[in-house]
Amino acid sequence: MGIRSVFSRPLAQWVVQQQQEWMYQPAEAQQRWFKELVSVGRHTQFGKDHHFHDIRTVDDFRQAVPVRDYEDLKPYIQKILDGASDVLWKGKPLYFAKTSGTTSGTKYIPLTKESIPNHINSARDALLNYIHETGNSAFLDKKLIFLSGSPELVQKNGIHIGRLSGIVNHHVPGILRTNQLPSYETNTIDDWETKLERIIDETIDKPMSLISGIPPWVQMYFDRIRERTGKQIKDVFPEFSLFVYGGVNFEPYRAKLFETIGKRIDSIETYPASEGFIAYQDTQTEEGLLMLLNSGIFFEFIAAEDYFSENPKRLTINEVELNKNYAVVINNNAGLWGYSIGDTVKFVSRDPYRLLVTGRIKHFISAFGEHVIGEEVEKALQYAMAKHPETEVVEFTVAPMVSPAEGLPYHEWLVEFATPPHDPAAFAADVDQRLVELNVYYKDLITGSILRPLVLSSLSRGAFQRYMKAKGKLGGQNKVPRLANDRNIAEGLLEAGR
Repeated sequence: MGIRSVFSRPLAQWVVQQQQEWMYQPAEAQQRWFKELVSVGRHTQFGKDHHFHDIRTVDDFRQAVPVRDYEDLKPYIQKILDGASDVLWKGKPLYFAKTSGTTSGTKYIPLTKESIPNHINSARDALLNYIHETGNSAFLDKKLIFLSGSPELVQKNGIHIGRLSGIVNHHVPGILRTNQLPSYETNTIDDWETKLERIIDETIDKPMSLISGIPPWVQMYFDRIRERTGKQIKDVFPEFSLFVYGGVNFEPYRAKLFETIGKRIDSIETYPASEGFIAYQDTQTEEGLLMLLNSGIFFEFIAAEDYFSENPKRLTINEVELNKNYAVVINNNAGLWGYSIGDTVKFVSRDPYRLLVTGRIKHFISAFGEHVIGEEVEKALQYAMAKHPETEVVEFTVAPMVSPAEGLPYHEWLVEFATPPHDPAAFAADVDQRLVELNVYYKDLITGSILRPLVLSSLSRGAFQRYMKAKGKLGGQNKVPRLANDRNIAEGLLEAGR
C-alpha cells in the first residue's frame, strides 16, 4: 500500500466526522453562514447599495436583495474587471471563472480566496467519503485522469481568468500531482480532437485507476481507445476502479459506458458549478447527493412552478419539501448575492439533505403550455430503454415542432443511437406513453388532439460531435441542452446529422 493510500484513510475519517457535525444540524449551519456573509458584505459597494447595515434577519435580506441572474449582476462584475476593489466581496477576486451564457454571452463568475476551498475541498471530500465508506484507497497510488478544460489563464487587472476546470487544476494537491494525467502541455491544447489523441498517447499504457469527466466526453475517450486497440477498457486499464462525473444526468449514458468498459465499477457523482460546489455523492448505498450546507454558501430555494411569478417565495433549507422541484439561489463568499444559478433540484432526503439535479429552470418545452422538464424526458427515455434493452443512446435533445407541413404539432426527439432499437416506432410510443404518465399537461394536449405523439428523428453517428465542433464547443465541460423552446439546436443537429 502506497503513501497516498495510507495517508488518505485517517484524513477520510476526520473529514467524515467534521461533516457529521453540520449535516445533522443544517439550519444552524446555514444561519451561521448567513450572518458571516452579510457581515462581510456590509463593507462592499453591493452591500452599501443594498443597505446591508440594516439587515438583521433573512426576511430583511430578502427585502433588500432581489433574486437576480448574471445580467443583473453584470454592472458590478464590469467594475471589478475594470480594476475596482470591494465591489461584491472584500478586495478583489483571485479568479474569474469564464463560462458561456445563453443570453449574456461570456459570463465571468468571481472566485475569491475565501470561496476557493468550497471548490477544492469539496472535490477532495467526495473522494474521501468514498474511501471512508468502502475502504478502497488503492486507486490513489495509480494514475488519475481528469478530462477537463485548459488550465491556461489570462490576467486582467491582477485577476486570473479561465475555465473553472482549468482554475481548479492549479489547486490539485501536490501529493496527487505526480500521478495526475494528462500533462499540463496536453491539457492546454485547444482543439478537442487533437487534445484527445494526445491524452490517449499519454495514458494508454499507464495504470489508470480513476477517470473523471463529463460522461459524453469520457465515452468519446473510451471509443477512441477501442478504435486503436480493439479492446474493452477493462483490458486496456485493468486497474480502473472508480469513475467520477458531474454536469449531466448519468443514466442515459450508463449502459453504453459500462458496456465499453466491460465491467461494473464504482462511481461518484458530483455537482460542481462555476458559482459554487453544491453537492456530492457521499455514499454508495443511498439515493441523492449530499448538499454542502457548511461551505461558504447560504442557499435559498424557489419552487419551480413559482419561479416566474412576480414575487416568488424564497425558502431556506428547513422549509423545502421532498420530491418537489426547486430553483437554486445562492449567496456566497465570492460575492454572489441572490444569484439564481439556473438549475433545478429535488430533495430525496432531509436527514441529511440529499438531492437530485433535475434540470435547468429555463430549459423546458412549453410551446403549448405543457412545461415538460429535463427530469421528465430523461425518465421517459430510461423507461423506453429498459423495455428495449438492445438500445444504446449516445446523446439526445428535444424541441417543439409548432408548425409542421402537415398534421398536428409535436415534440421532436433528436436521438443519436449507438445501437438503435429493433422497433423504432414501438420505442417512440413507449417514450411518449411514459411522458404522458409523467406530465399531466402533456397528457391533456395529447388526449385533446392539440399535439400528436412525439416524432423520433434518428441522427447519424457523430452528429452531436459535429454540431458541437461547428459551434466551437467540442469537449471540456460543454453539453447540449436536453430541451429548448425553439428549433435552433434542432435545426443545427439535423444539418450535422445529414
